[in-house]
Amino acid sequence: MKPRLPLAIRDALLSLRELVISAGPFALLAVGLLVLAYMWMKPTPPKHVTLATGPAQSAYDAFGQRYRKALAANGIDVVLVPSQGSSDNLRLLREGKVDLGFVQGGSNDRDTAEESGIESLGSLFVEPVWLFYREASARKVVPNATLSSLTQLQGLRLNVGPMGSGVPQLMAKLFDANNINMSRIIFSQLEQTPATVAFLNGEVDAIVFASAPESLMVQMLLQTPGIKLMDFAQSEAYSRRFPFLTPVVLPRGVVNLARDLPSADLRLVATTTALLTREQTHPALLQLVSQAARDMHGGAGWFNRASAFPTIDHGEYPMSREAERAIQGGQPFLQRYLSFWVANLIERMWLALGIIIAILLPLSRIVPPLYQFRIRSRVFRWYGQLRQIEERMAHASGERAQLSKELAQELDSLEANVSRVSVPLSYADELYALRNNITQVRLRLQA
Repeated sequence: MKPRLPLAIRDALLSLRELVISAGPFALLAVGLLVLAYMWMKPTPPKHVTLATGPAQSAYDAFGQRYRKALAANGIDVVLVPSQGSSDNLRLLREGKVDLGFVQGGSNDRDTAEESGIESLGSLFVEPVWLFYREASARKVVPNATLSSLTQLQGLRLNVGPMGSGVPQLMAKLFDANNINMSRIIFSQLEQTPATVAFLNGEVDAIVFASAPESLMVQMLLQTPGIKLMDFAQSEAYSRRFPFLTPVVLPRGVVNLARDLPSADLRLVATTTALLTREQTHPALLQLVSQAARDMHGGAGWFNRASAFPTIDHGEYPMSREAERAIQGGQPFLQRYLSFWVANLIERMWLALGIIIAILLPLSRIVPPLYQFRIRSRVFRWYGQLRQIEERMAHASGERAQLSKELAQELDSLEANVSRVSVPLSYADELYALRNNITQVRLRLQA
């Protein structure tokens, strides 16, 4: 014979089963609303993102490698897209071919930067205009072989870089402000590496970069004998004429203290490079990238003090709200204690959860009455059969002995069925009341 469970366990299992059945529709509705909210809000960012960088061995390329490593720690794969430079990155963003891109100030060749679909994640660092020239070539122009004005470049061979780098547009604006006859300068537009080789071989008299000091080319040229860096004596005037330019100073000895390079402070003009994105990029991804930017660019550098970057200033494009919150507010509270994916899911679903709770809270009040109805119906449904027996007793006619025998058998069957009914202990009084009523009807039948 199969052993029976103890009464307490059977009572608990029965209560649990009825509770699950009673709350089932309510739970299904809650799950359905959560699924719909998840599909609508899409809180989880994609696992990969594309970042337009720049030429090989450039500062943009180096920073791209660092961003890829930083985001890989959170399971995000950063696909680096090499380019000619800033203007090329802006074109790729406009065409929707990349999600992120480094773009320096002044690269926009349109009348306004308020164009649909492009947002800024903040200014990351300054990119000075590094105008290197050969000392031997400069001696042909000025006796002391020291250039301090763009007008002194007339008659020299100058490489301004490929069109996609953004430097040609920038230098065209500066030349125009100086009323320089462009035909008096021999321009070339070689890429950074071949241009540097031609410059060192004497095939080019001057070369110009707009790059962060982390660039390997810049670091090398600053320490090459016979190569000088032009001092922009009018750096303040340039910054007043062009809002995207900032006057900076290369301090004496900052390149090499032992060799005292440079031997004097040099005035430069610098653009501010921003990390731009398309507004379709997932907000959680923008938040994560902005946090990486804060950690990566927040230190002191040759031209800035610690915590000066990233910044929401110097922007030519609308600022992303996610980036502004990450830059000014720091790491979100939940991400300090939970993983990025869990914290992001809670952060972006809390509003939907609040709405769902507000909807389900009133509906949850029907669960206790429904549970009570299901338990009591296990007892009350037998009262219908008991009432039929009473009605047949009251309207009995004909052979009463035979009818009494039939009714007694029906009462026996009813009592057997009721004995198999199980209800929680809190409803046992109703079950015993039914059994008592069956006994009363039996006594009346016997009488």
